[in-house]
Amino acid sequence: MQAWQFDHYGHYSDALHWVERAAPIPGEGQALVRTRAMSLNFPDLLIIQGRYQHKAPLPAVPGVEGVGVVEAVGPGSKFKVGDRAVGFSHAGGTLADSFLVNNRSAWTVPNHVSDEQAAALSVTYGTSYFGLVHRAHLQAGETLLVLGAAGGVGLAAIQLGKAMGAIVIACAGDATKLAVCRSHGADHVINYREEDLVERVKAVTGGLGADVIYDPVGGDIFDQVKRCVAWDGRIVIIGFASGRIPAIECNRILLKNMAVIGLAWGQYLDRGSRLPEQAQFLLYDMLARRQIDPVIYRVLPFSEIKEGLRLIESREVYGKVVITR
Repeated sequence: MQAWQFDHYGHYSDALHWVERAAPIPGEGQALVRTRAMSLNFPDLLIIQGRYQHKAPLPAVPGVEGVGVVEAVGPGSKFKVGDRAVGFSHAGGTLADSFLVNNRSAWTVPNHVSDEQAAALSVTYGTSYFGLVHRAHLQAGETLLVLGAAGGVGLAAIQLGKAMGAIVIACAGDATKLAVCRSHGADHVINYREEDLVERVKAVTGGLGADVIYDPVGGDIFDQVKRCVAWDGRIVIIGFASGRIPAIECNRILLKNMAVIGLAWGQYLDRGSRLPEQAQFLLYDMLARRQIDPVIYRVLPFSEIKEGLRLIESREVYGKVVITR
């Protein structure tokens, strides 16, 4: 089969190459999926550089999620040949003609969900659903502040927050991205490059602060928002797209009676939880009811993978970049 492969860790422009390699063979509880679409994620950049939490053994194929048609199954697989399936893999592998999925981290795709939607929905909406529902316990009427709001997980959090009855404040770095956030349900928007984020949040909330802060960014912006959390509020840590891991003072946590909560969605899959599968089908139902709608910035062919990674690296993207085969 053909695949995008890297033989050494480094920048994608140098490390990533189009190669012929042997197709993987499904083992116990696995299936081999013929790729139809996949989406690029910020972790793909880190995987190629060897900086992700799961370091891929070389030579490796990036891509952490993809959708396609099952073409072979191993013993004990829950899939059958011909099923349309979407799967997630910490170690990568979907940027190829075919990729492996296992029973714990892959699901069948209903007919009302397109390949592009399935590719754009699994990681971002799965992450945001778990962050808001299982970790933050967001309630109707609460105020949700979404950082990196024009990104994949950010827009998912906006849509899910609105579906849950929250008042949503979206934070992003330019007018175009903020307009996208408004068009997908944000009640208020803040340009963190031009406005005092803390003062704007306090103004919007009548001085109370945000009940839930959803943070995939970290770094300097976390240093600001930790000062505008409501009493009994929650900060959900999704990741550190800024590149810097921030810190928080324990006395601040105590005095605000607040919680700082981590979410590593993939660990639910690694530990065999059934919750991610249940959430996926709930999300598919929400899609059918038009409560959510994955935002696709651009659809590119496999030959333009490096362009897709460039778009993500340059922060030009809002929503998702989807690759079709």
